Amino acid sequence: MENIQIHLPGKSSEGLGRVERLRALFDRKLTGLLILLLISVALGALIAYQGIIAGVGILALMFGPPIVYGIVAFPEFGITVLLLLAYLLFFVGRLGVNFPLGTVMDGIQGLLILGFFIHQKRRPNWKVFKGPISVMILIWIVYNLIQVANPSAESRLAWVYTIRAVAIVMLTYFVFMYQIRTIQFLRFLLKLWLGLALFAALYAYKQEYIGFSAAEQAWLDSEGVADLLFISGHWRKFSIFSDPVAFSYNMVVSSIICIALLTFVKKTWQKVVLAMMIALFFSSMLFSGTRGAYVLIPAAMVLFVILRINRQVLIFSGVAALFFVFLIFVPTTNSNIVRFQTAFKPNDDISFQARKNNQKRIQPYILTHPIGGGLGATGAWGQRFAPQSYLANFPPDSGYVRIAVELGSVGLFLFCLLMFFILREGINNYFLIRNPELKTYCLAMLLVVFAYNVGNYPQEALVQFPSNIYFYLAAAIINITRILDERE
Repeated sequence: MENIQIHLPGKSSEGLGRVERLRALFDRKLTGLLILLLISVALGALIAYQGIIAGVGILALMFGPPIVYGIVAFPEFGITVLLLLAYLLFFVGRLGVNFPLGTVMDGIQGLLILGFFIHQKRRPNWKVFKGPISVMILIWIVYNLIQVANPSAESRLAWVYTIRAVAIVMLTYFVFMYQIRTIQFLRFLLKLWLGLALFAALYAYKQEYIGFSAAEQAWLDSEGVADLLFISGHWRKFSIFSDPVAFSYNMVVSSIICIALLTFVKKTWQKVVLAMMIALFFSSMLFSGTRGAYVLIPAAMVLFVILRINRQVLIFSGVAALFFVFLIFVPTTNSNIVRFQTAFKPNDDISFQARKNNQKRIQPYILTHPIGGGLGATGAWGQRFAPQSYLANFPPDSGYVRIAVELGSVGLFLFCLLMFFILREGINNYFLIRNPELKTYCLAMLLVVFAYNVGNYPQEALVQFPSNIYFYLAAAIINITRILDERE
C-alpha cells in the first residue's frame, strides 16, 4: 500500500511542482506581500504617468481573454454583453475613455457570429436562414456589398466604413434567432431592456434638473453642437445616448413595450410599476425636444387598437387619446410641451419645411440614379472621404431619404419590402400564437418595429446604437415567440 502512487490525468509532476513552488512562495507572508506590493506600485506608476488609457489597457489584459471566451462559448452571456454595451456605449465614451468603442462593438458582434457557426457544428439548425425575413435580410446585405462597384460612388472608403454598420449589425438577427431558445432568457432580455431604459430616463431627469457632467458640458461647448441642441434658451437632453433623437426614440419604444405588457400582467403592483415607467419614459422623452418622436406613440396605439380591439383596450385608448389632445391644445409656457405641440402642426414648423425643401431638391438626383450615389455618400462619411461631392453636404434628415439617395430606388424598394415582411410576420404570428405571454411579447415587438418604421421618415432611426441592435432583436423576437409557442 505504501508504494501506490496516484497520477492525475493531464497534470505532469513537473507542472504540479511549479504550482506548488509558486503557492509556497505566496504562503510565506512577507515574500508574498512584497511581490504584491511591487506589482501594485508598478501598476500605480503606469496609470499615474500614462493616465486612464493604461488603466483600461491593464483591465483589458486581465479581463479581455475570459470575456472573449465567454462571448463565443456562452452565447447568452455574449448577447447580454452586446445589449448592455449598445445602450451604454456613448455614456462610457463621455467618461473620457479614449478608445474606439465602435470597433469594440464590431468585435463583439463578430465574436457572436463566430460563436453562431461554432455552435452550428454541435447543434445544427440552418432553418434560421429560411423564411421571408431571413431571405430579405440576406438580399439586403448582398445589395449593400455590391454597392462597392457602384459607378456613381465618389469614394470606396466611405463604403468600407459604412458597410460595417449594415452587414454586421443585420447578421445579429440570425444570432438572436438561433441563440434565444427559452422563454426564461426572453423574459430576462425584456427586463434588461426596460431596466436600461429606466436608467436612461432617470439620467435624463438628472440632466434636466441637476445639470450636465463636466465631460458632457465640454462636448456641448464644442463647435457646432450648440446650434443643434440649444433651442429657445433650452438645451435638448440626450441622456446616455449619442444625441436627442436616439434618446427620444428609445424612450418611445420602451413606453410601447410597457403598454403592451399592461395587457398581460395580472398583479396590481405590476400594473402600477408599468404605468409609472410609461409616465417616466414619456415625460423624459419631452426633454429631448425631438418632434419626430412625439407622434410615434399615437401612431403605434392605432395599430395596437386594431390588433387588440376589446372593451378594456378601447377605454385605455380613449383615455390616452384625451390626454394627448389635452397636451396638444393646452395653453402653456413650458418649452418642452410647446415643442411637443408643434409636432402636430407641421406647417408651422420651420425645420419640417426645410426638410420638405431638401427632399424636393434631391428628387431629380434620385430619379436619375436608380442604384443611388453609393453607400456612405451622405453624412459624416461623405464629408470625410468625398467633401467635394454633391451628396456630401446634403442633409438627408430621414432614414428613407438616405436610402433613396445612397442606394437608389432599387435599394428603397428592397428596404421597404424587408420592413413589410417583418410587419406581416408579426401580425400573422400574433394571431397564430396561443400562449398569452408569448403573444404579448410578439405584440410588443411588432409595435416597436412599426414605431421605428414610422420614425424612420422624419429622422434616421436605425443607424445609431442602441436602436440598430435592438431593432433586429425585436424583429427576431417576432419569430422566436412563434417558434417557442410551437414547441409547447
